[in-house]
Amino acid sequence: MEKQNWKFKFFAIWAGQAVSLITSAILQMAIIFYLTEKTGSAMILSMASLVGFLPYAVLGPAIGVLVDRHDRKKIMISADLMIAAAGAVLVVIALYMEIPVWTVMTVLFIRSIGTAFHSPALNAVTPLLVPEEQLTKCAGYSQALQSVSYILSPAAAAFLYSVWKLNEIILIDVLGAVIASITVAFVKIPKLTAAQQSLRRNFIKEMQEGFRVLKENKGLFSLLLIGTLYMFVYMPINALYPLISMDYFNGTPMHVSITEIAYASGMLIGGVVLGTLGRCKKRVLLMSVSIFIMGASLAVSGLLPPSGFVIFAICCAVMGLSVPFYSGVQTALFQEKIKPEFLGRVFSLTGSIMSLAMPAGLILSGGFADKIGVNRWFLISGVLIMGIAIVCPRVAEVRKLDTIPYVNEKESCIK
Repeated sequence: MEKQNWKFKFFAIWAGQAVSLITSAILQMAIIFYLTEKTGSAMILSMASLVGFLPYAVLGPAIGVLVDRHDRKKIMISADLMIAAAGAVLVVIALYMEIPVWTVMTVLFIRSIGTAFHSPALNAVTPLLVPEEQLTKCAGYSQALQSVSYILSPAAAAFLYSVWKLNEIILIDVLGAVIASITVAFVKIPKLTAAQQSLRRNFIKEMQEGFRVLKENKGLFSLLLIGTLYMFVYMPINALYPLISMDYFNGTPMHVSITEIAYASGMLIGGVVLGTLGRCKKRVLLMSVSIFIMGASLAVSGLLPPSGFVIFAICCAVMGLSVPFYSGVQTALFQEKIKPEFLGRVFSLTGSIMSLAMPAGLILSGGFADKIGVNRWFLISGVLIMGIAIVCPRVAEVRKLDTIPYVNEKESCIK
């Protein structure tokens, strides 16, 4: 399959995605502000978070079949326009009345469905555009763009929410989704051949086929299990950053913002470094080191005294720095080793499994953190994650993921 002018195509798509990503992140923060202001209910905020990831967790395997069955370019455009339309409905409602909370929840649900279609389609399209030896670089750039949205969105959302109404902020996100759709529409994306296209035999069997393809690659399947365990321990920590910043380190909301910016800044640097270095020869080792650094930073955070906020902020930056070297490299591995006709189902399935690990971990961590103290839970989580990092390269099937031919040995960043 010809991959000419891949840089122009990739960066054209990601320019639109960057705009949409930033506007969506701003709206997401603005909605949190709105729900907090209108309800003051932790339960409502928890429900909003649940609504945000539940469709991906539950519908992911089914959505993956549709992504592999149909034109992925059209799916990406349709998903962006669906997200835009959902926002536009809120704008219209706001012209006549105060936006009800249940309407906001409904729109969050629709936006989540759109994201559940868009994310695996984008990940499945990338290997059709980008040469195999450049996939890790592109994953690094993608992580960098994502981190930019994390840095800009809290401050931008806070400012805009103070001077505009929610419906006006929604219009920005609608515009962002439209821009993303236009950039995808103008890029020529190679289609799967007739032999590659998923045959419409039986919907359930096609879902099972995605799991079978993943399970047949024992290295990737083992890596998914390790990643699920990692997410089970780590993802709930995200909900505890405000608690440890304000309760344990005696901080304010400003301190919470500092930790978020430090984390996102570290993630931005990590993404740029990964994008610059390119393809790494010992990728399993790189991912394992990334996980270990995350665990060590969490453990150090848990050992700090209440006066150690500055060191905690530095630890947050180090945590963010480590993220692209795990998630970006893992994405590139899946893109390289799974045939294009199965990528939609595989990415949807892995996203679903990771999403389901989050609520289970939240329930466990919330109970333990309340009983033993949030700082001690950071320490315990860090030790567990370091244990996962030690186990990862010791799994024989995972180690074999590195035994592949390289197009350009000079692009190895670990000799």
